[in-house]
Amino acid sequence: MRTRSMCMLALGLVSLAGSARGQSSLQIPVQRERLDNGLRVVLSPDHSVATVAIALYYDVGSRVEERGRSGFAHLFEHLMFEGTEGLPKGEFDRLLALRGADSNATTSEDRTNYYEMLPASSLELGLWLEADRMRALAITPEAFENQRITVMEERRQSYENRAYMQSFLRRDELFYEGYFPYAHSTIGDMRDLEMPGVPAAEQVRRVRDFHARWYAPDNAVLAIAGDFDPAEAMAMVRRNFGDIATRRGEAWTDPGFTPPAAERVASITDAHAEAPGFHIAWHVPPRRTPDHYALELLALLLGGGESSRMYRALVRDRELLAEIDVDTEDRRGPDLLAVWAICAEGHQPAEARAVLDALVADVVARGVTARELEKAKNTLRADFVFGLQRPLDRAQFLGMSELYDGDAAVVNGELARYEAVTLDDVRRVAGRYLVPSNRVVLDVLPEAPAAR
Repeated sequence: MRTRSMCMLALGLVSLAGSARGQSSLQIPVQRERLDNGLRVVLSPDHSVATVAIALYYDVGSRVEERGRSGFAHLFEHLMFEGTEGLPKGEFDRLLALRGADSNATTSEDRTNYYEMLPASSLELGLWLEADRMRALAITPEAFENQRITVMEERRQSYENRAYMQSFLRRDELFYEGYFPYAHSTIGDMRDLEMPGVPAAEQVRRVRDFHARWYAPDNAVLAIAGDFDPAEAMAMVRRNFGDIATRRGEAWTDPGFTPPAAERVASITDAHAEAPGFHIAWHVPPRRTPDHYALELLALLLGGGESSRMYRALVRDRELLAEIDVDTEDRRGPDLLAVWAICAEGHQPAEARAVLDALVADVVARGVTARELEKAKNTLRADFVFGLQRPLDRAQFLGMSELYDGDAAVVNGELARYEAVTLDDVRRVAGRYLVPSNRVVLDVLPEAPAAR
C-alpha cells in the first residue's frame, strides 16, 4: 500500500436487515450499471452518513504479469498519483485535501484498487479525478524513474530489512511452484524493477504498454457508497467517464495449477529474526467456492483469537509459541489456508508443530463443537455486518465482488452461505484439505551465533 496520511471522516451506521443474531439475510441496496465503453458501475446509497466513498477496481494484479516484468501492477499503484496530462503532480492530493478528503490505493495478486473518502458534496470531484487519470495519465521518464526508486526502497524496508517478511515470499514460491501468477511477489523482484541492460526508452515503453493493456474503462469497476442520489451520481459518472475510449488489450488466460501430491518441507535463514518461526500452508479451493466457507470458519476457530484452539494450546497453556495466526488468503485462484507462528524463547518449530498436528488430527477425527462453530459464525457475522456500515468498506466489497464474481449483489447472500456451514462440513473439509500430503512447511531460522 502506498503510504499516505489518512483523514478521519465521520462514519455513521446504516440499517441492515438480518444483523441480529441468527439471521442471515442482508438488504444492502445494490444498483448495477454499465457505460457504453464497458465501465461497470455499482451504486449503494446510505443517507444515514454524511460522507461518500469511491472505490475504483482495475482487473490487474501481479497475477497477470510476465516473467521478467514483475512488480508492474504495484508500480502503477504509485504512478497513478504522479500526475496527468492536465493535472501536475501533487494536485490530486491538494484538491482532495481542500475538501477534507483523502485517497489511497492497494495492489494484490488479483486486482488494483484506488479509493477516495469524501464529504458527500464532493462526490463529483472524486469522480473527475479518477476519470482524469484513467483517461490521461502522464507516464513520463521522470515519473517512472521516481516511482521505480520508491518501490525498490519500499521492498527493502518492507521485506529485505524486516524480520520474517522474506519468508512469506519464499512460502509462496514453494507453495505455487510452477504457477507464476501467484509464485512471484506483488511488490516485484528487485532485478525486474532494476531492468539491467534495458535502455531507458525501452523501460518506459514497457510500462506504457502495460498501462495501455490494463488501465481502461472496460477493465474496471467503479463502486460508490454513502450519501448520494443514484440518478445524480450516474449522471456524474457518465459526464466524467463516458467519453473515455475502450482500449483493453488481450484478456489474461489462467495457465492452470495442479498442487503437488506430497508434502514439501524447506527452511530459510533470516538474519533479522530473533526467534525461530514457521509457516504451514495447505492447498484449498478459491474464495466463494462451497468448501471455502467451511474452511474460513475452520481457520477462525483454530487460530482466530485468544479463545481459539491453537492459541490456547500453543501460546497460553504450553507457551511453545509467542504468536500464531491462522487464516485463508481468499484469492481468486487457488487459495491457501495458512498458519504463521513465531516460537517462544527456548522452543523450536518441530516441537510446536507436533502439538499443532495433533490439534488438527483431533478435528479430523472428532470434529468441533457446536459452541465453537457458533462462536466462529458470530465473530464473522459481526465483522461482516459492521464492515458494511462503513461507506469505504462497503464500496470496496461491492467493487471487488462485481469484479471477481460478476455481480455485486452477492453481498446480500454472503452471510447465509456461512450460516449454512454445518459441523459435518467443518470436519469434512478438515479431513480433505488439512493433511500432510496437501501442505508446504517452511521453517524460518535465525542466523547461528558467530563462532568465537
